[in-house]
Amino acid sequence: MLLSMTGYGKSIVQLPSKKITIELKSLNSKNLDLGVRMPSYYKEKELGIRKVLAKQLIRGKVDFSIYVEQTADKSSSEINSSAISSYLGQLREIEPDASSIDLLQIAMRLPEVMTSTREELDESEWETIENGIQECLAAINAYREDEGESMRQDLETNISSIEKLMEEVKSLSSDRMIHVKERLSTALDELKKSVDDNRYEQELIYYLEKLDINEEMVRLENHLIYFKSELASNQSNGKKLGFIAQEIGREVNTTGSKSNYAPMQHVVVQMKNELEKIKEQILNIL
Repeated sequence: MLLSMTGYGKSIVQLPSKKITIELKSLNSKNLDLGVRMPSYYKEKELGIRKVLAKQLIRGKVDFSIYVEQTADKSSSEINSSAISSYLGQLREIEPDASSIDLLQIAMRLPEVMTSTREELDESEWETIENGIQECLAAINAYREDEGESMRQDLETNISSIEKLMEEVKSLSSDRMIHVKERLSTALDELKKSVDDNRYEQELIYYLEKLDINEEMVRLENHLIYFKSELASNQSNGKKLGFIAQEIGREVNTTGSKSNYAPMQHVVVQMKNELEKIKEQILNIL
């Protein structure tokens, strides 16, 4: 089962006083490149989150975010009543005839009248958020599976095309040999020189052996079978498929350099085109 490195997942956790949105986005990357954004009061949980994400997502450029939206009236600032009382007492000593409202307005502008409270992590709240993270992971993994299945179908089509083109190359092989022999004979006739027939046959055999592509075709066929077996396996291994694609490319390139025959070279170019499509797809496979 192939898995894409591209994916998106989202879950929403509704708490009594806040709405928490959890998002996961991933793109292709050679390794795991993980970015985490969350409110500061959740930061102590970041290492644990990274471990969970790394274990399940394995590879890719991943962005993880937690957004918090307050749904109930709640202020992080409180009035420091003791400070205000102290200020009012001192102000009355300075200005005993001033009204209480005027003194209060002055006191409210003085330092430390308002105090800020730091929001602390609630473990029961975090347990609910962890469930949301698991839902988000399930969503992104389902997305990756769907994308992977689509990619598998495309790759099977590309491999099938290369197989058909390989058979076309094989069918052209005999015509190619005839063409090479005729070209050599024509070249000798143009030189207007007599040659030793035995020596000519020996050189021709040596030359044709160098142009023989049977070994390349056998290896190419084996690589294509191996590639298809990996596509059908339960594991998603983009790197392994990449290595096999390199070997396929090696045999295709060698065939092209040996062909020395225009019709066969045209077919090899088509094989290279299909292989490029495969390589582009593999870059996004987990």
